[in-house]
Amino acid sequence: MIYIGMTLSLFLLRYAVLGQPRLNRQLYPIVLAILFLFSGFRFEVGCDWGGYLNQYELARSMTRDQALQNVEPVWWSLLRLQHMLGLPYPWINVLSSLVCFAGIHVLARRQPDPLGFLVLLFPVLLINMPMSGIRQGAAIGLICVAMTRFMDGRLLGFLFWVVLAASFHSSAAIFLLLAPLVSRKITGVRILGAVMLALPGVVLLMAGEAGQIATQRYIDTGRDAFGGPLRIALLSLSSMFFFLFLRKAWKREFPQDYQFVTLGAVGMMLIAALLPVSTIIADRLGYYFIPLQALIFARIPWMQSLPSRPILAAAPYLGLLVFFVVWTMSSGHFQSCYIPYQSWILGAP
Repeated sequence: MIYIGMTLSLFLLRYAVLGQPRLNRQLYPIVLAILFLFSGFRFEVGCDWGGYLNQYELARSMTRDQALQNVEPVWWSLLRLQHMLGLPYPWINVLSSLVCFAGIHVLARRQPDPLGFLVLLFPVLLINMPMSGIRQGAAIGLICVAMTRFMDGRLLGFLFWVVLAASFHSSAAIFLLLAPLVSRKITGVRILGAVMLALPGVVLLMAGEAGQIATQRYIDTGRDAFGGPLRIALLSLSSMFFFLFLRKAWKREFPQDYQFVTLGAVGMMLIAALLPVSTIIADRLGYYFIPLQALIFARIPWMQSLPSRPILAAAPYLGLLVFFVVWTMSSGHFQSCYIPYQSWILGAP
């Protein structure tokens, strides 16, 4: 299968450049471009292909005001612009993938191992989002940019990118609740204060149009996310892995982003609390934490004071590979959505 073959190839490529940071950075943009082409120029591949085709048709008769008044105005404005330019439906996949990969690149270029960060995203995030849930895929790319602004303590920049992400997919608005923690030293008292401020924020988000839509679609509807609990379990295990094996070494060697990563690891674990409410909502929010998960795993080979570093560095790659093989081989949902892979890169759709 092409997906397992690509995952193996990417992981082996990362292993081949181990200890060669210059070659790592030289290969990274090539792999980034290949994955963008693989994602953006697919044809009739992905579980949401038909759903976004319906949105494309709905946008055909939209006015500018109708698009801007939508809960996700940038997304609908782009669909409307696509009609004005006379571009067929598959081009929205190219555009959304471009936004997703551009945002990922902003976060990746700050890593000592950008290639490792990128290939760790492929088996779960890149296949499920820019290759299927394209609207949220674009939002996740923009949240990656917001993460860099959070780490730099730039509140206005953080707010801008989160709001822009929410204009593609309203679920990204949940990150506005982190605003009280930007540009401050994160302590237990401040986290508690942020949680207290977040409670009315959650109520407002759920009472708004986006919250009402989410409630109607995903809560007590009998619908479940295929593979969602497994992906959430993987995030929870990653969080435990960080706290058990990496936290102390991270604090010593990467103090500049220690508080942000620790806060994110807590969030990765807390997402599981949403599973009893809705596996779909938990899964949707969990995807936003996968770049952080990849950031943590890709940093392990660079942690010089970490005991058993080679074993701990290999563990995430092996774990993800096993997860991906089991998922792709056992999921009828995956078989029906992603196979066969087709691309229109050599010809118009």
